[in-house]
Amino acid sequence: MSIKQHYLKASFLVCTLILLAAAGSKEIVINTLGVHMVKLAIPLQSPLDDLNEASLAPYTILNKSKIDGATLESLGTEEYLQWFLEDTDAEPSSPTRYCSLFITYYTGTPDMVPHVPDECYVGGGNEFKSKQTLALNFPDRDKIDFQCIRFTRTSENGMQGSSEFTVQYFFHANGKFCGSRTETRKLLGQNWFSKYSYFCKVEWKFFGRDSFGDVYPNQEQTLAASEKLMAILLGELEANHWPDWQAANAKQE
Repeated sequence: MSIKQHYLKASFLVCTLILLAAAGSKEIVINTLGVHMVKLAIPLQSPLDDLNEASLAPYTILNKSKIDGATLESLGTEEYLQWFLEDTDAEPSSPTRYCSLFITYYTGTPDMVPHVPDECYVGGGNEFKSKQTLALNFPDRDKIDFQCIRFTRTSENGMQGSSEFTVQYFFHANGKFCGSRTETRKLLGQNWFSKYSYFCKVEWKFFGRDSFGDVYPNQEQTLAASEKLMAILLGELEANHWPDWQAANAKQE
């Protein structure tokens, strides 16, 4: 049988027509159902780095770090906040007196949550030790799950040897809190009917300082300090920075 005869066989022609019909009808079905495969960007109410410093009291800002060059390109967004905080209510020797706060925002059709401390902190002398899900509890809102990642680092100060520290984070995606990257990816993947999509990662690390260098809190101290900080920070992010998800989606109806 010649090649031409093979392609003219009834079975081949039927299969080809079915595939063409399916390909052509896919877009019609998607449009009919109101599914949005490609997402539009939804901007922040105001840039993260414009966060009102006075609203964070008793925390003061000791430093605002800027990222540029290849590191910023790798980060994948220009919407971020990287601040070094001091809790002026804490004792000078408290292991939670200082906090490194890092918030990043992605919108549109971004990579599916590429950056988490579990991976980013490995290297540079940090060794991953363990990971657990904890919960922030507040009197006036639902609990928020978050990841607590423990690392070991060998100090350059020979007197300290190795030390353990933790990095905490959660996500706020499409109007909801998510306690892990997996949960965030699932939420983003199920977002069929909105034109928009976004996620924001809130990451923080507590530490103190003594005559030998940095000291780190235990789990109980970390949890208490986290609830104190987030009780202040979240209200500001919700009121003045994160998009109003319900309002944005109501406009598209």
